[in-house]
Amino acid sequence: MLRLSILRRATVTAAVAAVSQGALVTRADAQSPALPAARGPTAARLDTARIDSAFARFDRRDSPGCALGVIRDGELAYARGYGMADLERGAPITPRTVFDIGSTSKQFTAASLLLLAADGRLALDDDVRKYVPEVPDYGTPITLRHLLQHTSGLRDYIGLMNLAGTRFEDVTTDDDALAAIARQKALNFRPGTEHDYSNSGFFLASLVVKRASGKSLREFARERIFAPLGMASTQYRDDHASVVPGRATAYEPADSGRFKIDMSDWEQTGDGAVHTTVEDLVRWDQNFYTPTVGGQQLLAQLLTHGRLASGDSLSYTLGLYADRYRGVRRVHHGGSWAGYRAQLARFPDQRVSVTVLCNLATANPSALATRVADIVLAAVLEPAPAASRRADAAAPALDTRNAAAPERDVARYAGLYFDERANALRRVTADSGRLVLHISGTTLPLRALGGGRFEAITYPVTLAFRSPRAGGPPQMEETIGGGRPATYVAVPAASPTPAELPAYAGTYTSDELATTWTFTLRDGGLVLRHRALGDTRLVPAFGDLFTAGPALVRFTRGSDGRVTGFTVSIGRARGIGFVRRVE
Repeated sequence: MLRLSILRRATVTAAVAAVSQGALVTRADAQSPALPAARGPTAARLDTARIDSAFARFDRRDSPGCALGVIRDGELAYARGYGMADLERGAPITPRTVFDIGSTSKQFTAASLLLLAADGRLALDDDVRKYVPEVPDYGTPITLRHLLQHTSGLRDYIGLMNLAGTRFEDVTTDDDALAAIARQKALNFRPGTEHDYSNSGFFLASLVVKRASGKSLREFARERIFAPLGMASTQYRDDHASVVPGRATAYEPADSGRFKIDMSDWEQTGDGAVHTTVEDLVRWDQNFYTPTVGGQQLLAQLLTHGRLASGDSLSYTLGLYADRYRGVRRVHHGGSWAGYRAQLARFPDQRVSVTVLCNLATANPSALATRVADIVLAAVLEPAPAASRRADAAAPALDTRNAAAPERDVARYAGLYFDERANALRRVTADSGRLVLHISGTTLPLRALGGGRFEAITYPVTLAFRSPRAGGPPQMEETIGGGRPATYVAVPAASPTPAELPAYAGTYTSDELATTWTFTLRDGGLVLRHRALGDTRLVPAFGDLFTAGPALVRFTRGSDGRVTGFTVSIGRARGIGFVRRVE
């Protein structure tokens, strides 16, 4: 039985976040202006019956749910709660219910650093080691700007702590997270060369705030952001035992249609931990049009697109995504932590924003906010593109059949695909004439677009299959959220023979994770045993690479061919080393 539950939760959360808000990478000259245009509000249509229908499955007294706010021209035009904030006490969700908004918090952390920069306490191009010398010296500077744009290359501390066996229910402090980062011997990539979402950067930003200002991020943000804006119910929660009046309990589904509590006692801030309400977020939204906090300078910096060393521009700014949706500009960020889910999406030219805060792990506030925006902004949005129109002229030509192609046609794309650069594996299977993408423990059914292209039905992921060239293996290009394609090469699936499996069994240690993993033989297979992680059966992929739940385990060999260790990769933490213990 698969019991690597905390790894699966963390990595599936990362995968969902990536596909729902992947950073668009384009040439710099293709970006739209960062600041809101100086235009008056555009009339928005509030069809409340249609809006309510989007939340119908939550609108019950026996289910967790969501709070919705539609903000129009600085005012809360429509707000409602759907479902229950506390199932034990029968408390319903209202626009004043407090939610943990997860990574939607990042914009407040970025704003805090910008306020300190305006005070002359720091500069965004400072090396993080100036303030946090515990970060290892990798031979190249990691700037505060790198941290805020997810271009630092730092491995994600959440994944590191999960791999070490730390549970979401455990009490963890800043010291625990900093120790996990300080133990790392390598980066995912050279700073500034890639964009890869990493919570480590924003957690470190919280330490920078503390060391540059002498105040915790909780104190600094309260004094400089939340109190001036009148956000009386908003705070960074950095004490797991603190009482938060009006807070919703978070849940995840259990058996037989029931629910169980899904909360976390981690105390780190910066990458998340803001607790707030729909009503308070209206005040933050107003600051983007009439800036009480930070002035126009803060807004200009907060909404400036990131840039890679190559010159390419990102849709990620500083703690926010700025892109276009159906022809209109959009500024947004989602959040996911334990059983909480959040989305705040702003359409600056129309002066309309939609916020959705939920206390159920299976809720998808990004999709819900988009659906509400489709209703409210129907008069100004471009038509949604039909699937048949999305296969552009540049798509690689391999399959010219349509979505109704029988299984014998689509099955030729099934197989394993590996990205050596990112150490990432994708499995594509054929099920009843339809392809299915398996990504970090998440299963995504696909629909055919033609021209060898497919798209996921539930998330913005597209695949383009290329035919072999010059005798090489087939390739698959994966694009998440309209960003830069990642190239995966087909690899032949292979399984070790029963006689070969004992070579992998043994005990391995990792200085980077300060933990020990043991692999044993059981029922003809290899099983990972760990006190905190539980028992997980390894599934052979190819060569010496296996999957363990959502993690990739790649065994290494010495010059004599014997297994000497392995590397493990999970989501945003690549190539963490383990060494075989000599027995």
